[in-house]
Amino acid sequence: MALTAVQAAGLTIHALDRVDLQRFSQAREISARAISAWRTVILAPAERRGQMLAELELPAGLTATLDDLPMARLDQPPVPPPIARMLRLDLLGGGPPRFRPREIITSWEQRAPVFRASLRLPTGEWLNLRIELPPPRPWHSETFLIAFLAMTLAACLLILWAVRRLTRPVRTLAEAAERLGRDVNAPPMPETGPSEVATAARAFNTMAERIRRFVGDRTQMLAAIGHDLRTPITRLRLRAEFMDDDEQRRKMLADLEEMEAMVAATLAFARDDAAAEPTVPLDLAALCRTVLDEAADARPDLAAAIGYQGPEHLVVPARPVALKRALANLVGNALAYGGAARLALSPPEAAGRPVRLAIEDAGPGIPPEELEAVFQPFRRLEASRNRETGGTGLGLPIARNILRAHGGDVVLQNRAGGGLVALATLPA
Repeated sequence: MALTAVQAAGLTIHALDRVDLQRFSQAREISARAISAWRTVILAPAERRGQMLAELELPAGLTATLDDLPMARLDQPPVPPPIARMLRLDLLGGGPPRFRPREIITSWEQRAPVFRASLRLPTGEWLNLRIELPPPRPWHSETFLIAFLAMTLAACLLILWAVRRLTRPVRTLAEAAERLGRDVNAPPMPETGPSEVATAARAFNTMAERIRRFVGDRTQMLAAIGHDLRTPITRLRLRAEFMDDDEQRRKMLADLEEMEAMVAATLAFARDDAAAEPTVPLDLAALCRTVLDEAADARPDLAAAIGYQGPEHLVVPARPVALKRALANLVGNALAYGGAARLALSPPEAAGRPVRLAIEDAGPGIPPEELEAVFQPFRRLEASRNRETGGTGLGLPIARNILRAHGGDVVLQNRAGGGLVALATLPA
């Protein structure tokens, strides 16, 4: 916009200069022809003055007539001094005495504007000059139009180049941030370019390295905790086998199994093994049907409530193992709490739009204030502490982490007719 404003200002100044030059040139030509007309009339014989005046070639905007009365009127304002100086009307009365008019009357009309000058000859006749300056034409020039188009084209190209050059580092930074959001091990940004851009890239790479180090330290810490917890769990399991009370032994072994399952789920959530899995082209429709078939095999009593709707094939870039785990968590959650799992797969509506998956159940739904809270780790709406009915509270967080690592997301919504629907999106 600044370059455009400068360009417009430069062209305006150039046009105003052309107007001034045109005015000056027109005024000088009119002045020279007016003086020539006066000299022709004053030197010509009285009987030939009219004929010689009619034969003169006068420029546009100047007419000269020989009349008995003056055309300029005393009741109108005289010609302004700047116009008089530009038209050089003072030269008419500055020649030798025999060439000087006996009387000079000037007037002008502001509406036109039209300037009039009446010069009285020694014989009493009047030479009436009517002067009308042509309107300025600042843009009437082939060379000017060519120059204007060339300058406009050059300015547009310069603007496009400058804007692209200024926004390229920002676009590169945004792409690097998007890659880091999907993969914490994404390659670093190139630290090249102007000093400001290099400084920003260096700061971004430092931040990414700190995030990777933090994630690695957290994973190692949790892995160590899990390893240390499994040792006493194993010892307790062995000691429980030597208990004489069968009922207490059964309860203790059930508690130990629950503890071991919770530790395994916690470690899987913390490690996020999907980050190291490569992204490959994946038939999402086939994967959805596979997850549903496995769920039907595991819950034959709910097989009739499991269904798929969507295309036969839909290929997307994804991490197969991680995405299968996310879908299995969503389907398992729908079966455990809603008694049904009907998956609807929708291809992208247009280029650049995501793939949509909707997993509907037939349960009671969730209070609106809890729709987002259930994605927090270990958050369970089921009141009991029984893992068979309440789970570990990590299924939905793991599914969301995996989908967000793919560049998508998952949200929960209550259905109008009852039940819950999990809406997941994935980039096509």
